[in-house]
Amino acid sequence: MFVHLSAPSGHRAAAAALWLAGLLLASSAWAQSQKARRATPSAAAAVAPTAATTALRDGQAEARLMAVYKLVAEGRSREALVQAENLARDYPNFQLAQLAVGDLLMSRTRPIRHLGDVAPEPDSARSIQAATTLAELRNESRQRVDAQRSRPPANSVPAQFLELAPRSRHAIAVDASRSRLYLFENTPKGLQLIADYYASVGKLGIEKVTEGDQRTPLGVYFITSRLDPGTLKDFYGAGALPINYPNPLDQSRGKTGSGIWLHGTPPDQFARAPLASDGCLVLANPDLERILRTVEPRSTPVVIARQLQWVQPHSVQAERKSFEAVLNAWRNAKTEGDMKRLLGFYAPDFQSYRKKPLDEWTQVLQAEARALRGRELQLKDKSYLRWTDSADTMVVTFGEVAEGARTGPVKRQYWTRRGQHWQIFFEGVIG
Repeated sequence: MFVHLSAPSGHRAAAAALWLAGLLLASSAWAQSQKARRATPSAAAAVAPTAATTALRDGQAEARLMAVYKLVAEGRSREALVQAENLARDYPNFQLAQLAVGDLLMSRTRPIRHLGDVAPEPDSARSIQAATTLAELRNESRQRVDAQRSRPPANSVPAQFLELAPRSRHAIAVDASRSRLYLFENTPKGLQLIADYYASVGKLGIEKVTEGDQRTPLGVYFITSRLDPGTLKDFYGAGALPINYPNPLDQSRGKTGSGIWLHGTPPDQFARAPLASDGCLVLANPDLERILRTVEPRSTPVVIARQLQWVQPHSVQAERKSFEAVLNAWRNAKTEGDMKRLLGFYAPDFQSYRKKPLDEWTQVLQAEARALRGRELQLKDKSYLRWTDSADTMVVTFGEVAEGARTGPVKRQYWTRRGQHWQIFFEGVIG
């Protein structure tokens, strides 16, 4: 049985406004966010929830929570309570939904000043924990709302994605400042944003450096495998997708640690606080299930940034062409077997897999050049991902195929800009 609010008036209307002051979407921002999300079936279906929801799909719970917030902002508390109760019933482990129900019921008797407006308890371990939990929920709510208010510009992409090969059918980008993961499809017309989700990062934030520092790494990574949820503890929810931290750039900087995954939540928890993991990226299980069904291990890049910079694809064409000229010069030197010119593209501190230094890698390059026997070297399915922090790094993946051959190794190179020149500090075969 549901308890309905009377139409808000007087102090009740003021209470509703105070409840979400600074958090709720303006009507225009809400309309804009819904227009941007209509391309994803899960979000579109969630905008108008019904009392008999049968399929719990990705993005639905958040969209329904935003609809509750909008109703409260419009002074439609009766409808807000009905939808909040439906949401809490369909997702009983969604704490923000339960909190919305509690606040809306409480507003019948007194003004609600902020989300989770409960009377303080006497100082105790229990009251401290309750206060901590409320603070985390308010932060989660704020992050979800801010992400809906500030949608990426239409047709824009994160600046790191200069070019993706067709074999990379999807890509992921994470904006830690917004607790947001963005899922892209790589179409013939370029990257298209198809979904985005709330995501938690490390307890102590970002910029992982050492094992056990409870931070999430920043950089360009790739999904390495898909772990069977049947082999995992309930703690990881619907499953897990490991990424290749530490990558060659991390290793060159002496960073340590391992086991950074995208994973879900335990059965009794819909979502975790924005800062909650030991360094992993944590999503609600319905959202992770969508990603598990969608992405491909090994070929899916994952960019994790402090804050994503969104650009129009045409704005990075000049950077891509400039670097492509350098890569073609490397290819030409290898085709011609000009070892002096070829080695000029490699940094003195070069490393390959198994810590092979440049003098050993030189022997590999010589053998590969001889095997060409005068045939032109062709680079197929090229991807360029750029990472810029204290240094400028280009992560390049391509198929290396000799003229006339049907196949060849898939290689990945890490280039760094030193002065006016790009140099390779890592190269290895990945497939």
